[in-house]
Amino acid sequence: MPHSDFASLNRRQLIRLGGLALGAATLPSACRSGRDLGGETEGAVTTDEAAIAMPVRTAATGMSRVVLVKTTDRVAGTRKALDLLQPEGLSNQTVFIKPNYNTGDPAPAATDTALLETLVQEMQQAKAKSITIGDRSGMAQTRQAMTTKGVFQLADKYGLKALVFDELGRADWQYFAAGQTHWSKGFAIARPVLQAGAIINTCCLKTHRFGGHFTLSLKNTIGMVAKYVPGDDYNYMGELHSSPHQRLMIAEANAAYQPALVLLDGVEALVNGGPEAGKKVQAGVILAGTDRVAVDVVAIGILRSLGTTAAVADGSIWQLEQIRRAVELGLGASNHEQIEIVTADQPSQTLADQLRPLLRA
Repeated sequence: MPHSDFASLNRRQLIRLGGLALGAATLPSACRSGRDLGGETEGAVTTDEAAIAMPVRTAATGMSRVVLVKTTDRVAGTRKALDLLQPEGLSNQTVFIKPNYNTGDPAPAATDTALLETLVQEMQQAKAKSITIGDRSGMAQTRQAMTTKGVFQLADKYGLKALVFDELGRADWQYFAAGQTHWSKGFAIARPVLQAGAIINTCCLKTHRFGGHFTLSLKNTIGMVAKYVPGDDYNYMGELHSSPHQRLMIAEANAAYQPALVLLDGVEALVNGGPEAGKKVQAGVILAGTDRVAVDVVAIGILRSLGTTAAVADGSIWQLEQIRRAVELGLGASNHEQIEIVTADQPSQTLADQLRPLLRA
């Protein structure tokens, strides 16, 4: 495949993914069928060529920093979290923001519009070269959900690009071979995400009753993955949601990219049900980091502290399948000792102190 197809994955520190063989395959003149993804495919990248970016950690300590801000104000909390985290690599970059628009419902079912607007303002303040917002809904019609959430109005107001992934052409999808994943025919991710200089994953705090168990930053990545690719009649989401390996597959799709920033809105949480409805509680927190495993682990600790489903609450956080598989793939922190929770005030510090024992389990 042309070197440029993997350019966005090679901008940051790279490692080889031992044993996964997650090769990206370019689309031939006739769209590749789903069956082609399960074995050898013409034009597929070999194992030696496939490389995935490592999460960013503090060089001096080897720690994954997760900023925790105790707040009920999404706007102020977002600004404070980004000020504490000081994420790098956003200036003069093309930025892609992946929100959570599984539906167009109010947060925590979907990304809060005021939070999204604040994030856009912060990226423009950081001198981002351009900003694109895009998603694929799971339970709604994507364009309708994005319209309901005011995304196109934001795009007009700030000069952004808004993308509805369902409306992309076949050349706008990047196939990844099955390799040793649990995706029987591999999967495809929207090229505009992979081609961005910096990817921001902004997600909500909630459980998932359709087999994911929880839907945080790892699960939010699935909105980048195609349900169908034009010309390819295979239903990739049908396979995901019917598979006993769903939670492993969620982690495996994350190996295709590295976020520059993860911003999790935990002002409110769904502690059961989800992703669009369930028991809603006031959690009063914003999390930010660059390591999606670390952010999700802290978020699971918060769900456990609030009282949640047995599927989320039982056993070690590190043995939950999404987390365990992500650790196996080298996508982030592998134990609680590698997570540093950063706070700036007493209420945030008190919550962090309450969470730390839960992360050790």
